[in-house]
Amino acid sequence: MKKILLGVILVTSIGCLAQKKETSVTKDEEGNLIGNVNKANFLQEPYTDWFSPNYNNYKTNKETINKLKPLLKGISIKAFMGTWCSDSQEQTPAFYKILDEVGFNYKNLELVAVNRDRETPNNLQKGYDVERVPTLIFYKDGKEIGRFVEFPRETVESDILKIVSGKPYKHSYED
Repeated sequence: MKKILLGVILVTSIGCLAQKKETSVTKDEEGNLIGNVNKANFLQEPYTDWFSPNYNNYKTNKETINKLKPLLKGISIKAFMGTWCSDSQEQTPAFYKILDEVGFNYKNLELVAVNRDRETPNNLQKGYDVERVPTLIFYKDGKEIGRFVEFPRETVESDILKIVSGKPYKHSYED
């Protein structure tokens, strides 16, 4: 009986720790989100003031969305944005709309909100070479296959399609 009780306590503790890491979001002195975030964070004031209109007003290309659907299976994404950044305020809602329309598995997305220095207190940005936000890094089989940086060359969904389909793609700051 003691072993069963100990097992239940251990599993519960591990679950709580994992959940705590997932929701490790704080605010800086200006009220900007810092840490791991998700769409629910942006549906609260004051972030919904920019998130909801930009999400609702972004019109995706349905043909591109249909091409993306099968290609995003098996893809994981590590993304960085700043709630203080106008490009992030524009591109993050568009990014979420695209992921919603393709039925993306959000377990394969980690979105990190950074401060104006592109950092978090837990150094979640370390090793990812984030110079501008938003930065969306796409992985297949654990290897980076490309990244979207700050704004699209064409449209967000067409840029993502090029990345995940293996076509030549250079983000906005590559020569």
